[in-house]
Amino acid sequence: MIEATLAERYPEVELVDLEVRGGPAGTLTLFVDRPGGVDLELCAALSQALDDVRERYALEVSSPGLDRRLRKPAHFAAALGRDVAVKLAAPHAGRSNFRGVLKASDATSVTLDLADGGSATLPLDGIAKAHVVYNFDTDGGHRE
Repeated sequence: MIEATLAERYPEVELVDLEVRGGPAGTLTLFVDRPGGVDLELCAALSQALDDVRERYALEVSSPGLDRRLRKPAHFAAALGRDVAVKLAAPHAGRSNFRGVLKASDATSVTLDLADGGSATLPLDGIAKAHVVYNFDTDGGHRE
């Protein structure tokens, strides 16, 4: 319902992620993005556009930030060449946590050049959590 409302009223805005904290009447945080970035004015407008959601939740609207989560194949494709951290729901090759440069992604898997050496191809449907790792000491977190 939220995606449909945003697509209708704000087609340039992408719902990147959402998070619910505190149960059914808790806080709902929407992470949104758009070309040119997210500002306070956009967050306020989206909050107003989602009045029906605000009746059920305390609503927060935010930018995904520098260490943005990666959920959809398009998110991974946009992060190619970036440092990422991936946590799997179940171990792969004896481990659940991976960190490295995202070298490839498609609809079913991602491939990382691992920070500790080697590479790993991980199934998208096995990823519990993934995000970009922003490195202040390198070129804005982006390495080629």
